[in-house]
Amino acid sequence: MPLRLGISSCLLGEEVRHDGGHKRDGSLIDSLGPLVQWIAVCPEMEIGLGTPREAIRLVRRAAGSIGMESVETQVDLTERMRAHARRRVKDFAQLDLDGYVFKSDSPSCGVFRVRVWADGTSPEATGRGVFAEEVIRALPALPVEEEGRLHEAHLRENFIERLSAYRETKTS
Repeated sequence: MPLRLGISSCLLGEEVRHDGGHKRDGSLIDSLGPLVQWIAVCPEMEIGLGTPREAIRLVRRAAGSIGMESVETQVDLTERMRAHARRRVKDFAQLDLDGYVFKSDSPSCGVFRVRVWADGTSPEATGRGVFAEEVIRALPALPVEEEGRLHEAHLRENFIERLSAYRETKTS
């Protein structure tokens, strides 16, 4: 039975990005595709944001917390995304996921070094996407990775090993 991986829909070529485009990652699909069954997820579309749509970003608030908001209209989407992620995590348990591949640099799905904006300063690459953060918090043992890192052979091999080990722990 193939490994079951959640994946950011745009990486599979689905046109779900804010500009109506995608970020299809052919090398990822070619290298992992034969080993896995993909479960495509676009949390931004799932919370009702259409495509094309206004871009979103992470912002540092006055109290120091990080939120997610639309760039032009500054609509706060943080709690809406967090609530959706908590519901979606329950679905992931039903889907019996073995791991997840997130889209790097995304204010929803980035795992490492997502840009965080603060008034009057240049963005700092210190954040984590709101959806990814909730998934990781709720499922801390679930192997996760960003697509760009999986282009490196040793990181991809390590990820596959973590996926297999995780599956073993679920069946034993």
